[in-house]
Amino acid sequence: MENIQQMILEYSDKINPSAQNSAIILAAGHGKRIKSSVSKMLHKIWGVPTAERVHKSAFVGLDNPNIVMVVGIKAEDVIKTVGKKLQTVFAYQEFQNGTGDAVKHGLKPLIEAGFDGVVYIFPGDMGLINPETVKKFKEDFERLDCDMLVLTGFFEGDYRKNYYGRIVRVPEKDKFGKSSGSDCGSVIEILEQKDILNLDDNKPYEVEYKGRVYSLTKEELLRINEFNTGVYAIKFKPLVEHIGEITSDNVQSEIYITDLIGIFNKHGLTVRAVSPEDKNVVIGFNVKSVLKEMESIARQKAYDRLKDIIEIDDPDDFFIADEVIEQILEMDKKGIPLDIRIGKGVYIGKDVKLNYGVELKKNVYVDGNVIFGRKVVVWENALLSTYPHQTFKIGDNVEILWGDIIKGNVEIGDNSRIESSVNMTGSDEFPLRIGKNVLIKGTSYLFGTTVEDDVHIEHSVLIRKKVERVLRKDGTVRKVRFYLPMPEGIDSVSDLNES
Repeated sequence: MENIQQMILEYSDKINPSAQNSAIILAAGHGKRIKSSVSKMLHKIWGVPTAERVHKSAFVGLDNPNIVMVVGIKAEDVIKTVGKKLQTVFAYQEFQNGTGDAVKHGLKPLIEAGFDGVVYIFPGDMGLINPETVKKFKEDFERLDCDMLVLTGFFEGDYRKNYYGRIVRVPEKDKFGKSSGSDCGSVIEILEQKDILNLDDNKPYEVEYKGRVYSLTKEELLRINEFNTGVYAIKFKPLVEHIGEITSDNVQSEIYITDLIGIFNKHGLTVRAVSPEDKNVVIGFNVKSVLKEMESIARQKAYDRLKDIIEIDDPDDFFIADEVIEQILEMDKKGIPLDIRIGKGVYIGKDVKLNYGVELKKNVYVDGNVIFGRKVVVWENALLSTYPHQTFKIGDNVEILWGDIIKGNVEIGDNSRIESSVNMTGSDEFPLRIGKNVLIKGTSYLFGTTVEDDVHIEHSVLIRKKVERVLRKDGTVRKVRFYLPMPEGIDSVSDLNES
């Protein structure tokens, strides 16, 4: 506990009390059903942990709000992954007593800072939510002039497999058969599926709204397909005033934030609900199969954005980080054909800089600050990478062949060709510099070496060397072939005795 509080102090920024909006992201749960030692909030959707995706969507969609990340199980991992961000603080929920209790913890730093605006609440596992959805939700809240707005979704399929909380709206007629009039369709409350299942099969469920009683059967409640996504917008003052009225009188014995809807209605406060245009953005996950489904949806969305701009050989097997997708879209705005081709199984990390005419063939892996020149071809199963602080620059018309591994602080000049089975590395202290028109082939290894222009290297091991461009009498450049350094530790090696 002491270590977590120290981390919270270290990673938290300051609350801006003059901000109009704040977000509370509920990331305290671990997710038993996901069956993983990794926090559910840190499972990745399209290369990014879900909690980080929700944070970004909230921060961009709400236009620089305060954000309180409520952490609990695996708190250290979640805090480190999200990292220190502008106007973001962390709150610790030591015991998972429900979403209402988590929101109480999230409100504390906002209350202490004197915030008075609108609070938006998001589940930390909603990895497909995007800034556009959040922005539209914010606009809906402002347009509808209510005290609380709920984002809902619609369940498709067998209602018996709908495990979400149901949105209970005012039916056309009350218990006594009288028309509900203008109240028809208003949100009465949210009922969790487990609480509905716990109801008496033979006794109708009765609920009061604006002094009138409405009656629904257990079957009617279960068949409601509009469900609660766990996303809310709530005015700060009534939220703080009434959140203490939530009790744990339910099957789970937990404090549900959903109970706040009924409480708001009893106090004459206005509650409304809206649904997003894209039904997929509200998906959360508890099991691996749903996580996989979300990843497929994210991949399809990425493909749809790029399919008419670049060539992607297999829409079901590729990864291009969001940042690179945005880069490609910006390049396309210039009106120059990109002629970029991405093979099956290609992985492109977020810091990679692509260029015109780049072709990455099957199973190429590129990650880190890798900067491509024009018309670069990388063949099957090659790996190009750097550490975060390093840069790997590739010149124009470079060709990197099958299975090559090139890592670290590296530069490769224009028109060079690195043939198959080559391994090259550059470190911070000893960068690797390959000149223009260089050919490296055979089973070669280069570390921290400088190679001048026009040199041909074959079947050689070069460690911290300088390879000069030496002209022969006939005007050709002398080749470096079969260069092997003197072995170290030779005294440790001996022949096995023959039996």
